[in-house]
Amino acid sequence: MADLQADLKEKFAKRQAHVATIGLGYVGLPLSVEFAEAGFRVTGLDLSVEKVDGVNRGQSHIRDVSSERVAALGKAGRLAASRDFDRLSDADAIIICVPTPLSKTKDPDLSMVVDAARAIAAHLRKGQLVVLESTTYPGTTEELILPLLTERGFRVGEDFFLAFSPERVDPGNPKFHTRNTPKIIGGMTPACTEVAKALYAQAIETVIPVSSTRAAEMVKLLENTFRSVNIGLVNEVALMCARLGVNVWEVIEAAATKPFGFMPFFPGPGLGGHCIPIDPLYLSWKLKTLNYRARFIELAGEINSGMPEYVCSRVAEALNEKEKSVKGSRILVVGVTYKRDVEDVRESPALDILRILASRGARVLYNDPYVAELTEEGTVLRSADLLPAVKEADIVVIVTDHSSYPWERIVETASLVLDTRNATRGIVSDKVLRI
Repeated sequence: MADLQADLKEKFAKRQAHVATIGLGYVGLPLSVEFAEAGFRVTGLDLSVEKVDGVNRGQSHIRDVSSERVAALGKAGRLAASRDFDRLSDADAIIICVPTPLSKTKDPDLSMVVDAARAIAAHLRKGQLVVLESTTYPGTTEELILPLLTERGFRVGEDFFLAFSPERVDPGNPKFHTRNTPKIIGGMTPACTEVAKALYAQAIETVIPVSSTRAAEMVKLLENTFRSVNIGLVNEVALMCARLGVNVWEVIEAAATKPFGFMPFFPGPGLGGHCIPIDPLYLSWKLKTLNYRARFIELAGEINSGMPEYVCSRVAEALNEKEKSVKGSRILVVGVTYKRDVEDVRESPALDILRILASRGARVLYNDPYVAELTEEGTVLRSADLLPAVKEADIVVIVTDHSSYPWERIVETASLVLDTRNATRGIVSDKVLRI
């Protein structure tokens, strides 16, 4: 065991190891690029022909990773993509970066993680490191991955090494990216932790070991549950302020002047993205299997998931004040991605808002510089020209505050604006309503 561990750590230190990543999405591609730029030979495995062919042509499908970086690494022979999972046999380190969505019943869907683990198990050899990065519930690495990898008699911590390291990707963040975001590592054994730490230390600036895979799995869920619960709190404060006739944005900004004991969170039209709306539900689901109800998580989820409906009710109220109904009104949704300056629409509250307004008979349009078209309940919608659509709309609903939007011109051109992000702060106009 000591020889395998020492040999693998030496390979990592000398950047002589072959690293394979399973999944070339928002986590897998940036991670692959970082390891390749650190000097490793990296193979990115994915079932998508489009992603694999694109990477091999030197093209990036992730906004935070430039095509120039991908092309340079491909030309240097340090980065390649493939759909051939037989290449796992040659890898010294295998990192799983596949999606972990929720099923229609809001239960964890780990089918892609299990499929990846089965592929690894079929090619596993002595002296390999396997790391799961996909967000999941505490116990997944030990309960799902480990049994598959030990079916052929391999011993964890001796014949092979297994760890969990939660991804912490924040798409569109100009300051923090894969390399300079601290990396949590939790191994199945102390030897597993040491080996995984030895790998990530070559490409990530700060590596933080924890005592177990369960602890590492819990770290990620705590991070995003913290955000979900606090956003739920401030969303409820926004509902309270609306009833009290108080500007919630003014209240938050004033409270944030306190230099201790307060951290500002901001209300909005609902949660989006792959992490914050989903991760707390993984934790809640796991606790239900242990006969425990995660009440904070469930209440925050209830408040956050109700925000799109609240936004639509505010739209109806605003139109009613103008003696118009939602039915037949032309409504423009400005921004449909889940957060500012990204192209990702996963779990975006804008999709719910579009659906609800359309179901009430509105003539719904949207504009988003990052989303040329989207499909909502079988209907293909295309991004409208911004200012002409603003001019024709009975009300403009600001859902995503992309930095490229000309807010003053939008307000000047619009008949009525409902701002869910405080994007129009500083603009004084009786046309503007804010949640």
